[in-house]
Amino acid sequence: MSLKRLALTLALILCLAPAALAQNIFEEEVVNEKYALLGANLALLAVEGGYKYVDTATLKQWMDEKKPMVLVDTMPFEASYQKGHFPGAKQFLFPIPTMTAWDNAETEGKSQEDFVAMLGADKDALIVFYCGFVKCTRSHNGALWAKKLGYTNVYRHPGGLYAWKGAGFPLAK
Repeated sequence: MSLKRLALTLALILCLAPAALAQNIFEEEVVNEKYALLGANLALLAVEGGYKYVDTATLKQWMDEKKPMVLVDTMPFEASYQKGHFPGAKQFLFPIPTMTAWDNAETEGKSQEDFVAMLGADKDALIVFYCGFVKCTRSHNGALWAKKLGYTNVYRHPGGLYAWKGAGFPLAK
C-alpha cells in the first residue's frame, strides 16, 4: 500500500469511527469534524516525513515476538522517560514544533551524530518513534529526521504513552 493511500485510509477511519459516540446527527458531525481534522493532520505529517504508522496492538505484537527494532521515546528524560517508557525504549528528545534544521539546543545538546549512533549503522533496521499522545509531534520529528538521514524502515506510533497505557500494557522505569 502506498504511503499516500495509507494516509488517506487513516484519515477516513478517524473520520468515521467516532460517529457512534454522538447522540444525534448534529453532535455526530461535530465529532466527525474533529476526528477528520486530526486524521488529515496525521496523514499530512506522514507524507511530509515519508514514514509509516504502527498501531498499539501491532507494536506490542512485534515486541512480544522480539522483532529486532530500535524503539525511541522522544520526550524529555526527567519529566517523562524516567517516570515510565515502553520496555526497551531508548530516549532522545525532540521538540514539538516541526524541526526543519538540526538544533542541538532543542535535542538536549545532542547532535545528529549522537542520533545516528543511537539508531545504529543499519539503515534498513526497523525504527519506531513515539511520544505521549496523538497530538504530540515529537515522534514526528524523530521519524522525519531518521528518514532525512537515510533510514528506510521508519515508523511512528501516534498513540504514544496514552494509547499504550490505555491498552493496559506495562511501562518500564
